[in-house]
Amino acid sequence: MTATLFIEWATLFSLVLLGLALLVSLVRIVIGPSLSDRVLALDLLAVVAMGFVGAIAVRTGLWLYLDIAIALALLGFLATVALARYILLRGARQEVATEERPNA
Repeated sequence: MTATLFIEWATLFSLVLLGLALLVSLVRIVIGPSLSDRVLALDLLAVVAMGFVGAIAVRTGLWLYLDIAIALALLGFLATVALARYILLRGARQEVATEERPNA
């Protein structure tokens, strides 16, 4: 078995597994019981997409794809931080709303 054949099979296997992970994370985004679960699944989706792009870079030998993976990492991080901040502010607003209600 040559190194090229091994790399082809290894990248094919990794692409199949990463594709399944993408589907699982999409399912979690759709049926997630809470907003926090959906944000976590979105973060997982970004990480799996980076792995997918990295596997394609190894398979094709075009290392330019790694720049795309770095951009995906930055985008995924910023999206996770923004959504976490949104969840935090939403929770703070709900606490203020419950404190302002008069006790009956």
